[in-house]
Amino acid sequence: MPFDNIVAVALIMGLFGLAILVLLWPGEKQGKKVLRRWGVGDPSPADVAEAVRYLRRRRFWYPWLFLGLPVLADLAGIRGDSASLVLATLLIGALIAEVLAQRPRKSARREAGLERRGVRGLVPGWGLILYAVVVAAAAVWLVVHRWWAPLGVAAAVSAVTWLIVLLAVRRPSTGDTAADGALRVRSARVAAGLGLAATVTLAMPEATNVGSAAVILAGLAGWYHLAHRSPAEAV
Repeated sequence: MPFDNIVAVALIMGLFGLAILVLLWPGEKQGKKVLRRWGVGDPSPADVAEAVRYLRRRRFWYPWLFLGLPVLADLAGIRGDSASLVLATLLIGALIAEVLAQRPRKSARREAGLERRGVRGLVPGWGLILYAVVVAAAAVWLVVHRWWAPLGVAAAVSAVTWLIVLLAVRRPSTGDTAADGALRVRSARVAAGLGLAATVTLAMPEATNVGSAAVILAGLAGWYHLAHRSPAEAV
């Protein structure tokens, strides 16, 4: 793609990301909603403030990623549609946020939990199995067709996904244990869901037969059910 077209696309996507940032910049209402959705029925003001900080840490990066990713993808020779760009932005934004969260704030009140945290405590067993099946099926499909570049993309997506999950496991605790646990679970499950969706849309952008269509649908369904936890679900 000519350089002027790359710049134009990057600027358009950057403005789109900025608009999203303004519209979705979280406040107290969004913080309460996130905590209640993920199992904290009556969050305290401190819990809400932590949830707002958690959301802002992620959404701050969206405009800059929307601005830079099209240029980097073109330089790397990777083609993708708008859906792929959005998923890549959400996934990389989550990774940056989790990396930054590894260093606790000096004013944070830390509480030690009795239970040892692990991946299975954050992502349910069915989610881990579904992830393994979908990613393995996508990898086999790509190897059979000898599409090595998309296979590399799928491998990179999986690496980023599980890095986010592992960082969520080891992130220092802050505030109330229930709120901390809820945000930790959200990070891991949303990352796993995004990883599924990004794998099938970046590596398998088109359904060429029934098998590839089934893999794509399974990945998108897994994304929805992992990232949209119902209030009645116990993790």
